[in-house]
Amino acid sequence: MYNIIIIVLSILAVTAALVFAAHFLPSRKLDLENGSPYECGFDPLNSARVPFSFRFFLVAILFLLFDLEIALLFPFPQALFIFNSSHVLYIATLFLAILLIGLIFEWTQGGLDWAE
Repeated sequence: MYNIIIIVLSILAVTAALVFAAHFLPSRKLDLENGSPYECGFDPLNSARVPFSFRFFLVAILFLLFDLEIALLFPFPQALFIFNSSHVLYIATLFLAILLIGLIFEWTQGGLDWAE
């Protein structure tokens, strides 16, 4: 019981120290750019219709798709211990084959070529 009280008091002390440090340490100098609602580097007074590279968008979407599919492979090693390993290996191989077919398709269509 005393360990829990010590942990809670330690957490509260660290939290209070961080709050005080965050309040007193930073400089409060606000210039025109930091005070504006747009700190992203774009001028908010100009048009928002800036030309955008479609290739960059395509590569970003492909990265998200393949990254998500790779993240779906993480449970397979654990599934080898829980389920029948031959079925898990078959499903993982099928999944990787679908990924490989998608990668080859994007490669042949020129979706991975940055420069034309």
